[in-house]
Amino acid sequence: MRMRVVISTDGDFVSAHFGRCPHFTIIDIEKNRIAKKELIENPGHQPGVIPQFLHQKGVECIVAGGMGMRARGFFDEAGIQAILGVSGKINNVIKELQNGTLQGGESLCKPGAGKGYGLDKAVCDHPHEEHEKCKH
Repeated sequence: MRMRVVISTDGDFVSAHFGRCPHFTIIDIEKNRIAKKELIENPGHQPGVIPQFLHQKGVECIVAGGMGMRARGFFDEAGIQAILGVSGKINNVIKELQNGTLQGGESLCKPGAGKGYGLDKAVCDHPHEEHEKCKH
């Protein structure tokens, strides 16, 4: 069985907010092995653009620190499962995905945190103690 997962990526870490991350790491997992790993640029933080973009790439699941309710709705419409509340190094998250042990939690975004901002947002709305790296 093959599964395509995308992780919101900021350097070597899971990005706190999927929409403002500079990159996405796309992973194809087949029989608990990484069949393919690719780093792609974020196409832009506009309502509905990223879920549609990832759906066209065959993504079935997104892993991120957080996202707002409106974005969750767009991912639901695209048939993409969202695992939120994830932080840490990308490679550790990939290992947990392979092992089937990745645990999601509460979204790290507070309501309204993403409104009106794009990739160039300079202020972090997320509590720093919950992240190893929070840089927008």
